[in-house]
Amino acid sequence: MFKLYHQVSRLVNECMMDEGVSLARSKFLLLLECQGPQRSTDIACALGFAPRTVTEAIDGLERDKLVKREPDPKDRRAKIVSITDMGRTVISAAQQPQHKTIEAIFAVLTEDQKQHLKEIVRCLSEKTEELQRERDKAESGTDAARPLRAIG
Repeated sequence: MFKLYHQVSRLVNECMMDEGVSLARSKFLLLLECQGPQRSTDIACALGFAPRTVTEAIDGLERDKLVKREPDPKDRRAKIVSITDMGRTVISAAQQPQHKTIEAIFAVLTEDQKQHLKEIVRCLSEKTEELQRERDKAESGTDAARPLRAIG
């Protein structure tokens, strides 16, 4: 599964790069397109990236005029990042080869195989979510139950 994931990601990224945006950059742009303007800390949280990584990515996207930063009206120390019209154009153009590539990959499967794969992915996804919830619950319980150690 990991090998296939990396093969597909690499191919999709190459096809999207032909349109001027990488798969990684498209994640930022799609987040802003779908959820609206965000603070960089919120972007980092939503995408699971380190704040420094997000800042560097936003710098590049802003330099390429795909996003813009404006002062946060609620916190003058912070900036709000939003997608520009050029960013919308680029992401729209990049999604076409992304979808076309994924469709071409899955075209090798019959309809029955596609339905079977959907069911398998659904089952694996549900189990993964269950395990994550158990892990989150155990971690929150462990922290609360763990006594403070004296500094020696």
